This record gives sequence, structure tokens and C-alpha cells, in this order.
Amino acid sequence: MTLLDLSARDREGKAATAVRPVWDSEPLRYLDEHGAPVEGGIRPTPALLDPGALLRGYRALRFARAFDTEATNLVMQGRLAVYPSCRGQEACEVAAVHALEEQDWLLPTYRDSAALVLRGIPAVDALTLLRGTWHCGYDPKQWRTMPQCTPLATQGPHAVGLGLAAKLAGDPAVALCFFGDGATSEGDFHEAANSAAVYQAPVVFLVQNNQYAISVPLHKQTHAISLADKASGYGMPGIRVDGNDLIAMNAVLAEAVQRARTGGGPTLIEAVTYRVQAHTNADDAARYRQSAEVEYWRRRDPIDRLGRYLTARGALDAAVEAEIDEECERYCEQMRAQFAEEPSYDADEMFEHVYDEMTPQLKAQREMLRAEEAAK
Repeated sequence: MTLLDLSARDREGKAATAVRPVWDSEPLRYLDEHGAPVEGGIRPTPALLDPGALLRGYRALRFARAFDTEATNLVMQGRLAVYPSCRGQEACEVAAVHALEEQDWLLPTYRDSAALVLRGIPAVDALTLLRGTWHCGYDPKQWRTMPQCTPLATQGPHAVGLGLAAKLAGDPAVALCFFGDGATSEGDFHEAANSAAVYQAPVVFLVQNNQYAISVPLHKQTHAISLADKASGYGMPGIRVDGNDLIAMNAVLAEAVQRARTGGGPTLIEAVTYRVQAHTNADDAARYRQSAEVEYWRRRDPIDRLGRYLTARGALDAAVEAEIDEECERYCEQMRAQFAEEPSYDADEMFEHVYDEMTPQLKAQREMLRAEEAAK
């Protein structure tokens, strides 16, 4: 294909009417949508195909789904102000966390709450930002996990800074940075990718291409058919992988993290997945996408896919499923109990930690709020 062929293609008409995404080539995968190994697919190492390791991955997928469902319920109960669901994208969350070691850094977006709890952060702390009680409810240094980022792509340069600092210090840490597909159109994404390549920083950029930047479909915010192709412009490897195939995600991320850790520089990974739920609880996704499209992706659910594979190999049965159900329900019960307790507030805190020395404007605002509180 020539550049002229690409620019002349009428992608607008194709993408607007198709339920299935317009792909020039299939992303790397190990399993098809039915949970069977594909012919000529990616070849993971034997360790990544170990039934015990895959069963742990399946448990993590189920746990992420249970957490996401409970967080969605908390929004409807008024316990959370907003929640961006990751339903359908759990394989990206699980694979990213499993690829990292304790000293590595994770830089999440607002949609990656499941990755936070998979890393061990208590749910009540992980969801503090979305509860609206504090900017971040956990210690980023303790968990080597930066605060969730709401502005698109602004965590990218921070990932490069962390990776470059580790490289200069002789620290083998890697920074893994989540992006959404819409974030790849932002200037901060360009600056991060270019800087990481120039300095050969140990960074992995994981783009969860869930087909929509809020209500804008992918083909309306970029003319690139593959987001992974953008990597060549920065001089780094770009890999396109099925984001709903945990085995393929594990293989690609393990290689990219190891490459970064051993001085090979950054990698851009495009994980092709789908946002099954609305953008947030404040969004009406039916206004901009077809129900048939959602159903197409439901049939490619990452949990069902791996579950069928493990069942066919005798590693998963009804007894194990029941055990996982019980574990997830216990965790959700703890979540409900924690969020039933109303958090305590100190209104003065919103004026602290903004500047080293509080400005006159902030002081005036603080006094105004104090007066309003006293008058109640």
C-alpha cells in the first residue's frame, strides 16, 4: 500500500456503517473469539502458557470485572460522584499489572481503577478521586503508582521523566503508561513518545484503543488506521495486539517491559479492545453507537474467551468458578461496607498544597468559605 492509496481511501463511509472495525490487518492474538488458539498466531513462551499462571490471570480478570461492577453500583447509590467503567478492557488492566515488578511505575488514566486495585491499592483509596473527597487517596511512592490522570495524555511526559530518572540512576525500574486512543491526538502524547525515543527511556506506552474518545469514534479523530504505526515516526517499535486476549497481551507486554528494562528503549503497544459501557455514568452511549456494535464486542469478551480455553484444557471447572465467585463477592462486600461510611471533610484542605506560600486570593477564598460554614 502506498501513501497515496491510504489518503485516497474513503474510510469515513466504511467506518460509519460497519459494526466491525475497519482494520487493514488483524492484531496479534493467540486465541480467537471462541477461546481456541488461532493458526499462525503469536507464540508465547511456555511459562506464559502454564495452566496455573493462566488460571491466576483468569481470577484477576474476574476480580477486575467484579470490582468494576461494584464501582458502577456505587455510583447509582450516590457513593461515587462519577465512574468510568473498564468493562470489556480487563485483559489490558490485568496484563499491564502482571508485567510489572514491584519497583516499576504505573501511570494510569481515569479508566484504570481496576489496575490500581490489582496492584494492591485498597478500593476505598483507589476510588477517592472519583468519590470527590481528595485528589488522590493513596501514596504514589509507596505503591509506585501515579495518581489517576483525567486530562488526556498529560501523564505521558511524567512517565518519561520517571523512566529517564531511573536510567540515569542505574535503577532497573520501568514506567508503564496507559493512554486511550483519543489521547494519541494530544500534544503531550507526541512530546512523551518523542522524548522517550530520543533518550531511550525505559517506558512502555500502552494505548487501549477502545474505539471511542468519549463520543467520537476513532476514524473521526485520526486518519491513521493503526495507532501502532505512529511509533515508526518516533523511532520505536509499534505493536498492534488483540486487547481482549490476555495471553497475547501478556506475551507482548512481557517482551516490551523486558526490552525497556535491559536498555532497549521504549515501545508503543496498541491494544485493540472496546468500551462496553458508556464513557461514564453521565454519558448516553446509545446516542452515538449501534447496539449491534456493542453486541459484536460482547461476543469477544476477554473473560469468556480465556475461560473457554482453560475449560477445554481441564484447568477450569464449576468448582473453581464457584470459588472465584465467593472470593469476588467477599471483596465486593468489603467495598460496600467501606463506602457506607461517610468520609470526614476538612474544607481548609482544598486551599493547602496548592502553592508553597498561600496567595492572597486563596486566603480570601478560604476565609469566605469559613464564614459560610460558620453561618450554617
